[in-house]
Amino acid sequence: MSKVYFVGCGPGDPDLLTIKAKKLIQKADVVVYSGSLIPPEIITLCRKAKLYDAAKLVREEIFDILKTNTRKGKLVIRLHDGDPSIYGAIREQTDNLQKVGIEFEIVPGITSFLASAATLGSELTLPGVTQTIIITRAESRTKVPKHEKISELAKHQATMIFYLSIHLLSDIVKQVIEGGYPKSTPVAAVYRASWKDEKVITGTLKDIVKKVRDEKITRTAIIIIGEVINPKSYEYSRLYDKTFSHGFRKTKIKS
Repeated sequence: MSKVYFVGCGPGDPDLLTIKAKKLIQKADVVVYSGSLIPPEIITLCRKAKLYDAAKLVREEIFDILKTNTRKGKLVIRLHDGDPSIYGAIREQTDNLQKVGIEFEIVPGITSFLASAATLGSELTLPGVTQTIIITRAESRTKVPKHEKISELAKHQATMIFYLSIHLLSDIVKQVIEGGYPKSTPVAAVYRASWKDEKVITGTLKDIVKKVRDEKITRTAIIIIGEVINPKSYEYSRLYDKTFSHGFRKTKIKS
């Protein structure tokens, strides 16, 4: 009996597929994929696979497809946009597979916040600005633990990344300001990062809501908040400083 592969296919651009992911997709017999989130260019790589759009299925139906076809010895892929480990709902799937004795393997992919940072040309952990990234989402029908209230997370003044929340941007702005971010803090909203119709909206907490509303973007966008987007100043990395020694390089300047 074969195993189920949970494969991250990246943010959208087919060229950002890992080699391992591409090889598996091309060999797959059965692929359950995230319909509206994966571009046709990637789906066409499923040369011989029977395709199932997960957007049209419920949990039990998806599990039955994975289980039944794997037991038949077929190469089965649960294809996720980005990386399966971030808002991928894979734990409930892998736990159920283990309960019935089916093995699985997770193949990581490039997630959309990294593609967004690349588009912006930003370093998200900029020395002297922040060394922390907070990845979260605003609460809607999916609840967020009470201790992860946005205004509380905002107190850290880290780089904040929001998934699945562009339609709640106004609420996010209010809460991060409540948490201590100045209204002048830079913000970027990246719609469909790395897709052909990618769009980038930049601004500050003061004006980003209007800018996004004017572009009529209500879904499939990453929000990045923090000074790293447009830093007033930052420090150079010590790693490559001529006065900084480490295990692979001794300082060239004597004290």
